[in-house]
Amino acid sequence: MDPAALQSQSTLLVRQKITAFVNRYVVTVPTASGDEGEQVAFVEQKRLAFREQVTFFTDESKATPLFSFKARQVLDVGATYDVMAADGTPIGLFRKDFKKSLLRSTWHVEQGDLVATGHERSQLIAILRRVWDLFEDLPFLFKYHFDFASGDKPVMSVDKTALIRDHYRLEIQEPSLDRRLAIAMAVALDALQSR
Repeated sequence: MDPAALQSQSTLLVRQKITAFVNRYVVTVPTASGDEGEQVAFVEQKRLAFREQVTFFTDESKATPLFSFKARQVLDVGATYDVMAADGTPIGLFRKDFKKSLLRSTWHVEQGDLVATGHERSQLIAILRRVWDLFEDLPFLFKYHFDFASGDKPVMSVDKTALIRDHYRLEIQEPSLDRRLAIAMAVALDALQSR
């Protein structure tokens, strides 16, 4: 899918493919019935390799790069990640707000003049998830969602759509938000927080 066609999409589906050592994500446009349709992005990220450049491709052949993100700092709990086009042109950035994330995961997305803050929709689910993390081998049995807004204006949301598997629905309400930045943030919510 060409960049202009991707930018026209307001809904995307993100699915993690289960593997032992690598996080693999497939991003698709939903069909009219809500199922996965045309693939628009594919990414692999080595687990615990936060500093490396994570490159998104058009498909699993990894022949055509779309964009990438890379952390500015090494193992910083509040790291900033720069998102760049395939040619290295800056698109925007995202960063975790470590202090606010102690009770409710909070992220910031910036693209030029657009600055949005996102956090877990439910404070109760956020607290339950933190308690549940004490029991590492048990899957978390609640869905969680993130909402991003610029002031009172909704920008995007990421909703977990499956109870056990890592399947997400990315809804973009802000037309000017670069879809590549939105996809990078949606994948990071899963990959960088060990969801």
